[in-house]
Amino acid sequence: MTGPLWSPKGEHRGDANLARLIAVVSKAGRPEIADFDSLHRFSIEDPAAFWSQFWDFAGVIGHKGAAPYLVDADKMPGARFFPAGRLNYAENLLRRTDDSTAVVFRGEDKVRRELSWAALGRQVARFAAIYEAAGVKAGDRVAAIMPNMPEAISAFLGASAIGAIWSSCSPDFGPQGILDRFGQIEPTVLVACDGYHYGGKQHRMIEKLAEVTSKLPTLKRIVIVPYLGEAEQVASKLVQAIAWVEPPASAPSRPCFAQLPFSQPLYILYSSGTTGVPKCIVHGAGGILLKHLVEQGIHTNLNANDRLFYFSTCGWMMWNWLVSGLASGATLLLYDGSPTYPGPEALFDFADAEGMTVFGTSAKYIDAIRKSGLRPRDTHRLASVRMMCSTGSPLAAESFDFVYEAIKTDIHLASISGGTDICGCFVAGIPGKPVWRGEIQGPVLGMATDVVDGDGKPVRGEKGELVCLKPFPSMPVMFWNDPDGRKYKNAYFARFPGIWHHGDFAEWTAHGGMIIHGRSDATLNPGGVRIGTAEIYRQVESLEEIQESIVIGQDFDNDVRVVLFVVLRPGVALDEALRDRIRKRIRSGTTPRHVPTKIIAVADIPRTKSGKITELAVRDVVMGREVENKEALANPEALELFRGLAELGT
Repeated sequence: MTGPLWSPKGEHRGDANLARLIAVVSKAGRPEIADFDSLHRFSIEDPAAFWSQFWDFAGVIGHKGAAPYLVDADKMPGARFFPAGRLNYAENLLRRTDDSTAVVFRGEDKVRRELSWAALGRQVARFAAIYEAAGVKAGDRVAAIMPNMPEAISAFLGASAIGAIWSSCSPDFGPQGILDRFGQIEPTVLVACDGYHYGGKQHRMIEKLAEVTSKLPTLKRIVIVPYLGEAEQVASKLVQAIAWVEPPASAPSRPCFAQLPFSQPLYILYSSGTTGVPKCIVHGAGGILLKHLVEQGIHTNLNANDRLFYFSTCGWMMWNWLVSGLASGATLLLYDGSPTYPGPEALFDFADAEGMTVFGTSAKYIDAIRKSGLRPRDTHRLASVRMMCSTGSPLAAESFDFVYEAIKTDIHLASISGGTDICGCFVAGIPGKPVWRGEIQGPVLGMATDVVDGDGKPVRGEKGELVCLKPFPSMPVMFWNDPDGRKYKNAYFARFPGIWHHGDFAEWTAHGGMIIHGRSDATLNPGGVRIGTAEIYRQVESLEEIQESIVIGQDFDNDVRVVLFVVLRPGVALDEALRDRIRKRIRSGTTPRHVPTKIIAVADIPRTKSGKITELAVRDVVMGREVENKEALANPEALELFRGLAELGT
């Protein structure tokens, strides 16, 4: 195919909010701004003016304060947006108080619940009152071990309403993984569920909670939310614990919203790497609000009539991103459990049943659906779905094909890429523009995204390091327990001083889009030539025999050789004929340097709690090094499959 996979037409252009923003900016003295590209240039050339005008356009509740709206703009880190501004994140999400639907929840056990805006507000007010009764003040931490259910959102917004700092993980984390995170931030209150459902099984939490809470000495209150119907029993076995009780309709429908500085810490997210205890990344309320309003309101064209879904757990930044959809007045669709239980059609059933308009998921999920043999366009209506977003890892070109061939022909497929570090995107979908096979459409407004070579010089038409050249609102406020800022600076600014270095290997395309080739710290270097791992995955996982793969660079014979591990579909054997097919596919789709020296079958691949495969952990095991933070993994036992392999000794 020489043309785009999809071109927006008529009502499907999806750029109504973008057009309104362009009209506002143009009328305010920038008549030359007439399309997305000129608006993006304005947003990075004059960020203070852009973000000030966007604040007004989005109707942010709060006060910008006196100008200037950006100080120390030449400093990264160090730049500050709206230094005199004040707002409350939760207040901006709870603008509505009516009885229409704010949240729809469906659990894997088929339980379905709805919360109106009024009921959501009552829950938030109740949580805020519990925190204040426990002595929580602005800046104190509220931690949560919760499924993706309405009370998780209410508990978060209750903390935000009073200025407390939120931090959450999903209930499938092991005790040490939870303590590696919450032990660093010393929470005052813990919100947890009594159990959860996954893969057709009930998982009770009492033993895990007993171990975790006994090692968090700063806790003054524990709130147990019922999911399995056992909250009172669980609370009775823990010190200072109470069971959550749904507030009556007569309860206050809104908390008091503390007016706080723009950069007031909102929540703490964690790096998911396996090279040590997770870094505690602190994000500010104002920056997150503006960033998500741009990405959702403009790049996703989100409105009050939308029903927004993103498959996520409370341990992945996409959950935080999803919650911000309330600020646009959209209804949130929450799903908790396995996305493929009892079958691969589960989320598509959910989409049809609830009138989903924005379907957010991961690249791995799309690939898994492709390999399952399901063709949703043949089994589901999906009439309401206008946009599908994919992130978590690069979306393979074949997965682009699959979406348009087997899911829906008239849909805006937006591959997006960013990270926990910014709780948002560097590049994403662009409304009103065509979708090209294998490409992310372009940079996000306000982001001076670029690709540079090893000397920090911008490059076009070749691979390089993904960077951001100028400050943006959702840069972390700080790292926790990093008083001099050294860890923060080393994480993003050590490689290229004054420039945000994200650690992705990327390339601009001829259409102004971008291809992400994988993490640059996992980049392969055979013969000194840099190769992105995603380039290999795109080829290997297009083969029907291969269910999944992971590739590493092994130090061998004074060089680095490429080693490919594959998980085969049931009934398939890795014989020389299949190895030869794999090599030929990689060679024809990339270059001879990409072809692995070794191809080895394994039963499983280790991945983080957020579903990302862990190339660095596998490489460490292969090289005989200890993986320091196995608790970051969802399946740490899989690492043993890579230890001491005889094939890698020759």
